[in-house]
Amino acid sequence: MVTRPSSHLLVISALFVTCLIAANTIGVKLVELGPFMLPAAVIVFPLSYVIGDIITEVYGFRWARRIIWLGFLCNLFFALFVWSGGLMPAASSWGGQSAYEAILGYTPRLLLASFSGYLAGEFTNSLVLSRLKVATRGRWLWLRTIGSSVVGEGLDSALFIAIAFAGPNFSVGLVMNHWLAKVAIEVLATPFTYTAVGYLKRKEGAETCDDHASLNPFKI
Repeated sequence: MVTRPSSHLLVISALFVTCLIAANTIGVKLVELGPFMLPAAVIVFPLSYVIGDIITEVYGFRWARRIIWLGFLCNLFFALFVWSGGLMPAASSWGGQSAYEAILGYTPRLLLASFSGYLAGEFTNSLVLSRLKVATRGRWLWLRTIGSSVVGEGLDSALFIAIAFAGPNFSVGLVMNHWLAKVAIEVLATPFTYTAVGYLKRKEGAETCDDHASLNPFKI
């Protein structure tokens, strides 16, 4: 068990937070992938689940819990800084205020949708993976990573779409498109997950199993 932050944990924590902030920034753009219309963040956000799987598998739920809350706080600070930047008076020679607000502006509903989906999805993903590792005695990593992501990303997609598109704009098809796209990326990333987990376990010299760990997401 890793009891203090290592250089490897710091690096993957930074990557985790970067994926979250990048997803929130590029998520305003809609892209067409075949017959599906999805936010551009659908490419980036699932990577946070891949990294979350790696953190839980190698370092355990205790560290995953701290890093999930760290990501939440960093996202919150980012949103506050963007909001305060938008309130500052624009220079008369700068004509990008409307573009700034269109790309970086957040409505209260969108923030609530993003934060609710993130916290519920990431904690569920980590909890399910942690419990599956105990139940399978550390076997079948692919089952744990994919199974936990199916549950976590499903909850994330359902909450985000339900809150962000509440009303006539909501559709079950939109939830399913987001969910299936995210899970597909998780499945495709399985070889990378195996490689990263094997490398980190060798470097850290640790195998963490949450037999007696508190699974309370609020216990930091």
